[in-house]
Amino acid sequence: MELRDLIVTPILIIIVFVVAYVVRPYVTDGITRRYFLPALALRILGALALGFIYQYYYDGGDTYNYHTHGSRHMWEAFMDSPGKGFQIFWHGSSDLTGVYQYASRIVFLDDPGSFMIVRLAFLGDILTFSSYSATAVLFSIFSFIGMWMFFLTFYNKYPHLHRRLAIAAFFIPSAFFWGSGLLKDTVTLGCLGIAVYAADQIFIRSRVNPIKLTLLILSLILLYKIKVYILMALLPAAIVWIFLSRIQSIRYTVVKFVLFPVALVLSIGLGFFAMIRTGASSEKYSIDNIARTAQITAYDIRYYTGKDAGSGYSIGELDGTWQSMVRLAPAAVNATLFRPYLWEVKNPLMLLAALEAFLFLIGVLYIVFTTRSALFRGLRNPDVLFMLMFSLTFAFAVGVSTFNFGTLVRYKIPLLPFFGVMLTLMLDYSKSLRKLPALDWTE
Repeated sequence: MELRDLIVTPILIIIVFVVAYVVRPYVTDGITRRYFLPALALRILGALALGFIYQYYYDGGDTYNYHTHGSRHMWEAFMDSPGKGFQIFWHGSSDLTGVYQYASRIVFLDDPGSFMIVRLAFLGDILTFSSYSATAVLFSIFSFIGMWMFFLTFYNKYPHLHRRLAIAAFFIPSAFFWGSGLLKDTVTLGCLGIAVYAADQIFIRSRVNPIKLTLLILSLILLYKIKVYILMALLPAAIVWIFLSRIQSIRYTVVKFVLFPVALVLSIGLGFFAMIRTGASSEKYSIDNIARTAQITAYDIRYYTGKDAGSGYSIGELDGTWQSMVRLAPAAVNATLFRPYLWEVKNPLMLLAALEAFLFLIGVLYIVFTTRSALFRGLRNPDVLFMLMFSLTFAFAVGVSTFNFGTLVRYKIPLLPFFGVMLTLMLDYSKSLRKLPALDWTE
């Protein structure tokens, strides 16, 4: 914490709330306006709290490396000469002419995904005089914007569920804490929300305009640059969602009945082809190397970089083959969605994650054992299927490659809003005496 943080951050927060108050009538209605400012405030609070936790509990970490040992040096180069700052911004380590004294001190200079966060933090630093707290607040605003778009996407379809949708989008503690600070997870969470909103508007509602296309493209590019495996999990689910949603817009029941299974198979095939092609651009995530990457990442976090955290777990042995990954898939999904169990808690942050996981488990068990018909019929809803596919795919990806609860709590936050909304829709359908509109095939 520096003097500039104490000066710049309060001023920025005041400006943000003034702008939010002016903007709110244009992006809310009589129901959603009640969530707008509290959700924004919670994101900002999460960003500030995360900074304090990393400084006084962890004594450093990624968030400070992105800023204090990252964007701060780029900002110093910018203050020396704007051209120097943007030279590092655009070229990284490929051109150090005249900027070596600054660039050589950037921790993540040769890590493309992490360096993208450093770049984004540098843009924030220009506005905040390189105040860590103020730049973190800007990150939290981006996350809030993405989650607000995500919320509106499903509120427009299920307005009667506004309260539960708002909880899933804004008020899951792990999501607003780990998804609000100066971290990769904050940016990827915001990008996911923007991408879902833009895809729904463009491909499902046919409301195409240059702004929405730009938002979709930029959000996908950022996901690709920062964490390509999130994009690989998103693409198959999104393609299935779009195809099946378009089929359900057909008026004739017989045509929908015939086309639904065909579209499902084709869209799944196309989605996984897109996933493979996306991974092929990265040596680590190509189809030939992804199993080996999962093994290396899991064992590194479990036995090396995270060995002192005291929160390691194991779901079995990985040997770098697809067969071992598939064998461990159920345990990996279970670890991501429903662990740590309450008896595995070793610190306060783990307790929070364990309580969330326990509530998710209760919701799933209620659906499975009390309303099986709702479960199977609910899967005909493209929204439910989309969020379930993404959640399970992503849960498998991070669960099989982490082996440390402390890291897993952070890595899994992109799926939390999706899984929360999916449970919301399924629970509502199971309790309703009438079908959801999206499930009515007789119209």
